Amino acid sequence: MSDAPPDATPGAPSPATPAASPGPDKRPDGGNALDRFFRITARGSTLAREIRGGLATFFTMAYILVLNPLILGSAKDKFGEQLDPVQLTTATALVAAVMTVIMGVAGNLPLALAAGLGLNAVVAFQVAPLMSWDDAMGLIVLEGLLICVLVVTGLREAVMHAIPRPLKQAISVGIGLFITLIGFVDAGFVTRIPDAANTTVPVQLGGSGTLTGWPMLVFCLGVLLTIALLARRVKGAILISIVVMTLVALVINSLAEVRTWGLTTPEWPEKVVGSPDFGLIGDFSLFGAFGQAGVVTVVLLVFTLILSDFFDTMGTVVGVSAEAGLLDEEGKVPNLGRVLLIDGAAAVAGGASSASSATSYIESAAGVGEGARTGFANLVTGGLFALALFLTPLLTIVPLQAAAPALVAVGFLMMVQVKHIEWDRFEIAVPAFLTIAVMPFTYSITNGIGAGFIAYVVIKTVLGRAKEVHWLLWGTSALFLVYFAIDPIEQLLGVK
Repeated sequence: MSDAPPDATPGAPSPATPAASPGPDKRPDGGNALDRFFRITARGSTLAREIRGGLATFFTMAYILVLNPLILGSAKDKFGEQLDPVQLTTATALVAAVMTVIMGVAGNLPLALAAGLGLNAVVAFQVAPLMSWDDAMGLIVLEGLLICVLVVTGLREAVMHAIPRPLKQAISVGIGLFITLIGFVDAGFVTRIPDAANTTVPVQLGGSGTLTGWPMLVFCLGVLLTIALLARRVKGAILISIVVMTLVALVINSLAEVRTWGLTTPEWPEKVVGSPDFGLIGDFSLFGAFGQAGVVTVVLLVFTLILSDFFDTMGTVVGVSAEAGLLDEEGKVPNLGRVLLIDGAAAVAGGASSASSATSYIESAAGVGEGARTGFANLVTGGLFALALFLTPLLTIVPLQAAAPALVAVGFLMMVQVKHIEWDRFEIAVPAFLTIAVMPFTYSITNGIGAGFIAYVVIKTVLGRAKEVHWLLWGTSALFLVYFAIDPIEQLLGVK
């Protein structure tokens, strides 16, 4: 697992931290223009290490090409519409390719970007059910633009300081549990009891209280394989598991002709290479959500997206830079303002392409472990994502049962941050617990964040320490109170 700071959202195992570097750009530049532009020699790297690092980063995060279409494609918007998985795969690969290359050239950090896990869950299961897909993606664009404004004005750091660190960690843990639940449900490992009104148990194991069928065997074996690879710290563990279990599913389906796979049946396509389908590119409405969901709800949703996005980004950027030995004497990241601005632009690009918000990936630490120290590694990673644009038929044969184990694994990796929370401090432990518990139990990331914020403010107040609460947190908690009490408020105002 990565040695990134607690704010970073882990998504794959990271190799051991390399030997300490003499610091960023301390050595003399090499002789050729490419070396001088990326400061390859100056950062103690070589072209071969950069290429190897770029390959490692791609293979540790390429699972997003399967999981993003899985998460977004399995959800329905307010009108019952679903996004096309083939178009989602194209959009996911395109945004990852373009933004990773831009980060490499303009930011000169070995930091790849793609659609963010957790963020896509917010969009799929919290935002989309309240509006149309183009309105939901418009919110992502709006979120990205606001992040860019926060970076330019310097307010990003101010908002960071307003949220207590334990609550940031609790949010990540809660999202991890939420993602795990999604994985269980998508695979059919957990199902809703059809007549739940006659029982106190709302969900059950499998479809009838037991695990049955070949698809369930694929899922269970996939979970065991994934955790085994993670335990062995195998590079690309999540992707390897998805590929292996997809092959197993293909064999099983060819022999048994299983009809219960769900959204995707593992059948070998007529052709492996296909033309990209750019049908979702530009399909967004910037302000349509306000008419569909109301101003208060939209404000809270945008805040949730911003919170999930830029806190993880800050932790990821610092963690990867530290592992690469690129922090300066004061512990600052080189070109930080530019890097954060590119990350905000990636959110805009993700929304404009209907791929959900794109963000920096902690999996980039795998490339650093292979020797990457500059943005040249990103050219390799981005180039491979571009190549994936033409392999969509191959990527869309993955059944839910082969991909869902990755969600369980990512949930575990996000869960480990729970150890950083001070559980012996009541004013920290209770808000953190509510944040973590409410997310999966209400199937809502927004609800979890709101419960945690309100509990934190209330406990600090009753302990006579209200002055310790930042005014931004007071304002946000007030918004969440309105959000939770919107029904009685509307009744009082005669709206209903």
